[in-house]
Amino acid sequence: MKHFSNYTFSLIILMCTTLITSIGFAQDKALFPSYNTAPLPPDSTEMSSNAWEIAAQMGLGWNIGNTLEATGGETAWGNPQVTKKLIDEVKKNGFNSIRIPCAWDQYTTSSKTVKIKESWFKRVQEVVDYCIENDMYVILNIHWDGGWLENNCTPDKQVENNAKQQALWEQIASYFRDYDERLLFAGTNEPNVNNAEQMAVLHSYLQTFIDVVRATGGRNAYRVLIVQGPSTDIEKTNSLMKTLPKDTVKNRLMVEVHYYTPFNFCGLTENADWGRMNYYWGKPYLSETDTLRNPTWGEEDAAVKYMAMMKEQFVEKGIPVILGEYGAIRRTMLPQDIVQTNLNSRAYYVRYITQLAIENGLIPFYWDEGSLKNHGFGIFNRHTGKVFDYQMLNAIIQGARTADNYYDLNSI
Repeated sequence: MKHFSNYTFSLIILMCTTLITSIGFAQDKALFPSYNTAPLPPDSTEMSSNAWEIAAQMGLGWNIGNTLEATGGETAWGNPQVTKKLIDEVKKNGFNSIRIPCAWDQYTTSSKTVKIKESWFKRVQEVVDYCIENDMYVILNIHWDGGWLENNCTPDKQVENNAKQQALWEQIASYFRDYDERLLFAGTNEPNVNNAEQMAVLHSYLQTFIDVVRATGGRNAYRVLIVQGPSTDIEKTNSLMKTLPKDTVKNRLMVEVHYYTPFNFCGLTENADWGRMNYYWGKPYLSETDTLRNPTWGEEDAAVKYMAMMKEQFVEKGIPVILGEYGAIRRTMLPQDIVQTNLNSRAYYVRYITQLAIENGLIPFYWDEGSLKNHGFGIFNRHTGKVFDYQMLNAIIQGARTADNYYDLNSI
């Protein structure tokens, strides 16, 4: 029996793994029909800006959360249908970019074909057009969508999910192909990744997304695309996302992360075995008497460190970063003597993170899920189309105006 050196043996294993993977992905294409049936030649018309040039124009961003991604339909999670009046109000109050979390899998005609219903395409297009008609930038993604991809960044699901990712994005990209550079696509939302093995699977999902969009041609050959870090967590992105997927066109990729740190303050609605709810955040608002509700981690110094990570890892290398979600819940059911301190802490948090993000080159998109109640994030009343939470709106605008390098003060 011939003996091999460790290097040779490792090389053989790598070659075999690559061959098996290639065979697996060749089989992907048979799992669902091909929807890239009429690719177009590349068209650079109104697509001249690269990722950094677009980032410089995006300004403040806002999420239409818990709406087009809602399980069971657009209004299933308590929000009304998105109206032009709402988007007009968002634009009027200083936001120049909209992120549209969107479900697609639940709007397919069959699980065997994952063909997206024409009626759903038309509805999503209506909302996209509300934004484009306001000269806003739009991020359209595949959001949680039942978790078929996000909860399955694992080798056993890799072949099946890459096939589904391809089938869905062939349809989405083809349908919206004629839109100009103000429309950006994002491949996933918050892919659940905790280690290098899962990161390799996520990398393949993002590579499929990029390859599929580019293959549809037309303006999609030049469209700016957004890839998500592992769990959209800054620390995990810093340690696990060593390289980005390959692209056929230079300088047309952005990276996305989210920020809800510390979650005890930003989102925790009851005490957990790993930590208590925090009612206060930031040095000016820490309590001297209710100290158990002060944060024990994730304060200003942590935010400075995390934003600097993204600046060093991506921004300084010419890769823009989208802060696709951030914010903190309001806690209106607390004892009355501390409710206002909590709300002030929340405003301080959002103002601080907005300013810090912009100063480090990240484009901030506030998470608004429409709720105006206790534990809600909502700024705008979706039913009236009017501002509900001026304190939060002003915090975002003040954070932007205070930032040293904010680029478009005229928009706010």
